[in-house]
Amino acid sequence: MSTRYVITFIIILTSVVAVALTGFRQVTKNKADLNEEIFNKRSILQAVEAEFPEGTKVGGFTEDQILEIFDKQVEQVVLNMAGEVQTGKKAEDVDLATEKKKPEGDRLLPLYIFNQDGKKYYILSVRGRGLWDEIWGNIALASDLNTVVGATFDHKGETPGLGAEIKDNPAFAAQFEGKQIYQDGKLVSIKVRKGGAQDEQHEVDAITGATITSEGVTEMLKKGIKFYEPYFNSIRSKQ
Repeated sequence: MSTRYVITFIIILTSVVAVALTGFRQVTKNKADLNEEIFNKRSILQAVEAEFPEGTKVGGFTEDQILEIFDKQVEQVVLNMAGEVQTGKKAEDVDLATEKKKPEGDRLLPLYIFNQDGKKYYILSVRGRGLWDEIWGNIALASDLNTVVGATFDHKGETPGLGAEIKDNPAFAAQFEGKQIYQDGKLVSIKVRKGGAQDEQHEVDAITGATITSEGVTEMLKKGIKFYEPYFNSIRSKQ
């Protein structure tokens, strides 16, 4: 067998494998992108799970149900830092990880408005820093733009059994339901307090043994919600 034949065979085989891998990667990428979209939309809807019929669990919805609810009941809005709606943009296309790298005044904010039984619920997306890496979440407000109806949290690398409890322990997020972000007209957000909540309206219990992650959630909420305040003020001025 000649060297030329071997080289030709290897080149052809390599080309075929490269084309096959490229095609496979494209197919799996499309599926991966869809899975990520469903995951994100499910998390957003879980922030308003309390507003669905009693006993309904968003985690039990099929992929088609998630997409249908989003299509029919969720308005996607993109805001600039002045609280102005940016036309022609969808909230799901705003990546807060990317926006954080921009100068603060140039950032965009995603806002999801969930419509249920004639009422509107405003779902804000927030992002911050935990012990080891970034943390993020969604916090849903009632139409009064003050009362929390639910929240969801996630993380990139918090410690299992400790900081990761912001996602893994439903009881943590459940504490936020019914809390208020304003006090006497001033935005105070919600504090995750080590040693246990002392203010029933504006605090929740911290995660035992995860002080830095808990403090990160507090800071994330305080700063993240503040970004949306210009939009809140514009809505109130029209009421």
